[in-house]
Amino acid sequence: MATDREAPQSDPRDWDRRVAALWERLDDHEPAEFRALVAELAAERPADDPAALFEQGAAHDSTGLPEEAVRLYRRALDGGLTGLRRRRAVIQLASSLRNLGRPDRSVELLTAERDIPADRLDADEAALSGAVDAFLALALADTGREREATSLALGALAPLLPRYNRSLSHYARALLTAPDGS
Repeated sequence: MATDREAPQSDPRDWDRRVAALWERLDDHEPAEFRALVAELAAERPADDPAALFEQGAAHDSTGLPEEAVRLYRRALDGGLTGLRRRRAVIQLASSLRNLGRPDRSVELLTAERDIPADRLDADEAALSGAVDAFLALALADTGREREATSLALGALAPLLPRYNRSLSHYARALLTAPDGS
């Protein structure tokens, strides 16, 4: 991608709608074709636009190229990506790093993301808190911290159950204090 290109400016909401529509048809495209279509949309934005970089990273990630996805997610985050896309980028970057054999880095990223105070998140960002916990649980398991992983996963699941929410939340917390094997 050339950094000196002058992209035509379009209505960001229209661009977001077209991006969302393309993602809805992900399975209708071969991986390389999908990445090319996302790249075409990204080319409508200024060079190094964080949202465009994120979407390209996600396209690479979703089509089996996590190394390139990591590079693009980092560029998007370093470029000032904000809001819901920022949170998604952190989750997806951490997941890709875990898949590439770097679960410790994944734990670091997701722990920091989990520590963001709820009052600093909008409703859409807060809605991804369970996803942060789920991917953190996977990374914790990969680092040998299975009890923490199980506790986190059960704690994220508890509010979704029609019953036993309180009990499951209690048991999830107890995993962190009970000795192994009890």
